[in-house]
Amino acid sequence: MGIVTDVILPAALAFIMFSLGLGLVSRDFLRILRQPRDFVAGAISQMLLLPAVAFAIAAAWPMAPELAVGLIIIAAAPGGVTSNLLTSFARGDVALSISLTAVSTLAAALTVPLVVMAAHAAFIGGAAPAEASLLRTAVGMFLMVTAPVLLGMLLRARAEVLALRFEPIARRVSALLFVLVLAGAILQERANIVAYFAQAGLVTLALNLAMMAIAFAIGAAFGSGLPQRIAITIECGLQNGTLAIAVATMTFGGGLTVVPAATYSLIMFATAFAFIAVIRRTLRA
Repeated sequence: MGIVTDVILPAALAFIMFSLGLGLVSRDFLRILRQPRDFVAGAISQMLLLPAVAFAIAAAWPMAPELAVGLIIIAAAPGGVTSNLLTSFARGDVALSISLTAVSTLAAALTVPLVVMAAHAAFIGGAAPAEASLLRTAVGMFLMVTAPVLLGMLLRARAEVLALRFEPIARRVSALLFVLVLAGAILQERANIVAYFAQAGLVTLALNLAMMAIAFAIGAAFGSGLPQRIAITIECGLQNGTLAIAVATMTFGGGLTVVPAATYSLIMFATAFAFIAVIRRTLRA
């Protein structure tokens, strides 16, 4: 693996996670105690049902085993860093969205390796690559995701004025890094991008739409209000594409396993904005 995979990609992801941590405070986690029903509905949808639905779709959809693993990787990723902003646009419960993003991101060091290893065993089989060992993946996830988030939270707690000044800059840089990582993944496979979209475009769209519909229904089943259902739906629709690309690249050497993360990262914004448009029109009616 080259300098991009070994250094630049992990550093970009770590900075994105650090910027997320800058926006988190302890009350974001205390909200879980005040909104346990809504949080449980979101957590079940995001951390349990989303990977389960991805496994079911991957098993039923004719595709290469590496694409199936890639689909599971993007499903296992925590909520996207833009989900809180889009929840606000949709007039959803931003506090709930922040809580779900925070918890799923911190839990990713444990949940992502477990799901990815299960996906490899189910769809590829045989001995996993050395980079794909459970311990090595968990340690890498902690260093790239959990530790930077905790550092960002620590800076916010100890130097709030500095953190508040730096946070808008960090978010803009994070958005740029996300675009560069996604563009890099597409550029690396540019000769095959049309074929890859033909292979993975429909299946990632199916996963995205199915899970957004399921999440909205789960919120209704738990008795959540419309703002809470909006937050849960967007949280389940927007995944951390940068993290998924990093995991696929560093664990399986990229290739086909990166394709679902790249196509999903493009598709999810289109479906999210369509959902927001429908919700806002409904609220105006």
